[in-house]
Amino acid sequence: MGRRSALRSGSPGVQPSRRAFLAGTAAALATALATAACGRSSPVGAAPSSGAAATMRIGAIPDQDPEVLQRLHGTVADAMAAALDLDVVYSPVTDYAAAVSLFRTGDLDLVWFGGLTGVQARLQAPGARVIAQRDIDADFHSVFVVNTATGLAPSDDLRPLAGLRFTYGSETSTSGRLMPAYFLQEAGVDPQGFPGGPGFSGSHDATIALVASGSYQAGVLNEQVWTSRSAEGAVDPAVVAHSRTPGYSDYHWLLGPRAAERFGDDVAERLTGFFTGLSADDPADAEVLDLFGAGSFIPAEAADYDRIEEIGRELGLVT
Repeated sequence: MGRRSALRSGSPGVQPSRRAFLAGTAAALATALATAACGRSSPVGAAPSSGAAATMRIGAIPDQDPEVLQRLHGTVADAMAAALDLDVVYSPVTDYAAAVSLFRTGDLDLVWFGGLTGVQARLQAPGARVIAQRDIDADFHSVFVVNTATGLAPSDDLRPLAGLRFTYGSETSTSGRLMPAYFLQEAGVDPQGFPGGPGFSGSHDATIALVASGSYQAGVLNEQVWTSRSAEGAVDPAVVAHSRTPGYSDYHWLLGPRAAERFGDDVAERLTGFFTGLSADDPADAEVLDLFGAGSFIPAEAADYDRIEEIGRELGLVT
């Protein structure tokens, strides 16, 4: 309770049909949330109303099913509101580019970005500040998965993937495209040279579904989603892990450059204090950490993503 009191005072401290279904669900959910008068979600870009300046809008890249994201970020919005004595709303977006764009225009104040989209957003919004990352993000991994019909066994050799119909996640996903493409290239596999060209499922959950259906024989997604869905028993037995990438820095919270004038000069420190102060020993905190698949949050800085920026430039995804 001491930590939250200090924060309140302002002290520093799929198959094709599946894919279409997911896209439609995301759009429908975003529309429904935008028109619903609820405390956790709010339409992005809505006309200002009385007291709007005191409302912090948080967002996230849509890397999972929208209902998963709503539960995750609605919960963290409530926790932030209670701890920081602010109005906090989660505003869903429908694609990665929209998250970057809305951050640039200031329609989103705080966004949960992947490594690549975080770099893109910082370059477009000078003065943005990295707030925190999960403990697992300092050494994050992607998992290449295959349909059992390929007959491929788990291996560190990525070369057999070259002859398979293959899908990435989103085109600007760090764990679902950028870093896997880099490691494929390092292994001597052309990351764009798959039969018919690579697919882009749009999300990690969609990648699993597309490989399960046989629409693609192989794909890649972030390890945290793979581990979580496997533990839930939500992965079709037709999909198995083939290989795991080396580690890299990935997800993080990024705060907009105008946040200080809207929420106080110490808002960055207060947010870092909130996230890094979440404790698995506190039931409410543990719920947030569990939803994020993390044991804790740790401080992070822009330099942690220098390698992501470098690789992004090499692959033409950062300009």
